[in-house]
Amino acid sequence: MNKLLASLAAAGGAILLTAGSAWSQARDIVIGVQCDRTGATQTVGVFFCPGVHDYTDLVNSKGGIEGRRVRAMEIDHEYKVPAGVESYERHKKEGAVSVLLYGTPHVQALTAKMAEDKIPGTSPGFGSAASADGMRYPYLFPIAASYWSQAAASVHFAKDRLGGSLRGKKIAYLFFDNPAGKEPLPVLEDLAKLEGFELRTFAVPAPGVEMGPQVLDITQRYRADFVVTHLFGRSPSVSIKELKRVGFPLSKVVAFVWGSSEADLDAAGGAAVAEGYNTLQFAGVGTDYAVHREIREMYQKANKQPPREMNSTVYYNRGIFHMAVHLEALRNALKAKGAQATITGADMKTGFESIKGVTLGGLMPPLQITPTDHEGGGWIQVFTVKGGKLTKTTDWFRAYPDVIKKHVEADGKKS
Repeated sequence: MNKLLASLAAAGGAILLTAGSAWSQARDIVIGVQCDRTGATQTVGVFFCPGVHDYTDLVNSKGGIEGRRVRAMEIDHEYKVPAGVESYERHKKEGAVSVLLYGTPHVQALTAKMAEDKIPGTSPGFGSAASADGMRYPYLFPIAASYWSQAAASVHFAKDRLGGSLRGKKIAYLFFDNPAGKEPLPVLEDLAKLEGFELRTFAVPAPGVEMGPQVLDITQRYRADFVVTHLFGRSPSVSIKELKRVGFPLSKVVAFVWGSSEADLDAAGGAAVAEGYNTLQFAGVGTDYAVHREIREMYQKANKQPPREMNSTVYYNRGIFHMAVHLEALRNALKAKGAQATITGADMKTGFESIKGVTLGGLMPPLQITPTDHEGGGWIQVFTVKGGKLTKTTDWFRAYPDVIKKHVEADGKKS
């Protein structure tokens, strides 16, 4: 409990930059923010969560949402499920109208509770791929490419890189041996049959810091033409170093979204070591977006230096993206009910399901969230390490939507 209270106190300090405004007489609107700044995935949280707060502060500095100030109430759950459930209850008690979830185990623990309470939660790039089905999961919004969509995008990218055909090719799937790592397997197996390639899987046991035998199998025994990786934590950097060590071209590797940050490249020995490495992204990478300029200007007006976290743009930008979707849902809800109205979780659900065409100058994909599609389309970009930095290789695309739809519908028939 002391840890949770400390997290709340820290979160309160996150909004001090907000400029004074003539706020609506209605009270602030609370959005719950789950985070991990001190636990097993802190290498994500320490960059992601500042992005959430900076974007919230920026919006508040411009007058908020329809004249209402937003309070991003962060609690650090240390990537522990009991603490995550407790943080959700505290958010609910504080009147949160929606919650930014953090972590697949936490999504699994809270999905039924959110539906019962009618409080929507978001899980971009993690959670359950089947939750794209808004009819089965009315209060869970993945809002970004699921692991199924990432698998499809990886195969599409490999096909493009290997000359437009995968027939007779060998693709290796190197994955963290847990439920999240296994989730894409049915889609990959379907695509192997559809495109005529051979698929072989290589599991990496926790904690994921040793995969020399798997890499030798991939490169010297299986002799893969392309490698798709689905790793997280310290393991992405290990995969880069091991594949580089045996001479496999990193231009024929593509990583799912949790093996795709600047921190992974640094841990592998720097971007020079990772030259050619391809990464999937569900939010833009880099600082060449108007929202970055506006955040820096906000700090300058407050006589403060922009935070160093802005430089780790993969996770920082995902924080911006994640909160931007919540604030757009709130905007839709307030427009529908009136700026002074009391907004409920049910109102926010409708607000999420009305999102279309908000891109933040390209930082966000062209989402269209509907009552039936809570994923928003499953959009992906590929960024490649070139000249020491992550450089955009593709525009937004989605792959094999009919295959993804088939698996979503098949999962629904199981229940």
